[in-house]
Amino acid sequence: MDKERLPRWGWLLIGLFLAALVANLLNLVVLVPTVFPEAYRSITVITTMSPVLIYVGVWYDEDRQGYWRHSRARIVGDVLYVVAGAAIGSAIVLVALVDRGLPPFLLDVLAMGAGFLLSWGLFWWRNPELYSSDDER
Repeated sequence: MDKERLPRWGWLLIGLFLAALVANLLNLVVLVPTVFPEAYRSITVITTMSPVLIYVGVWYDEDRQGYWRHSRARIVGDVLYVVAGAAIGSAIVLVALVDRGLPPFLLDVLAMGAGFLLSWGLFWWRNPELYSSDDER
């Protein structure tokens, strides 16, 4: 793909839209009817969106292209860390707050914050060299 066709926010918007579409289809067809209560549907959306948020930046930034020289197993492991972090972070918030009477929108925003922060934190923990040049600026 030619990353110069669109600015970073364009690729991010397309990726987030596709991730939300896949997550909502998964929720609609499989998870909500069989496993998840309706209140926890945002976990799937957050979990599918978190790799997009992280990897669009890594793919788009020229100074982070060295990441792609890692082995395929390492990259898959990083993706699994990101996905697990998003699922665990958002689930912790939802489990703790779902019965508190908060509006669903607020619950989703809090779960997104926790899920994205934990997933990015795990990605940074595994790849601190990607962000070391940011610290020097």
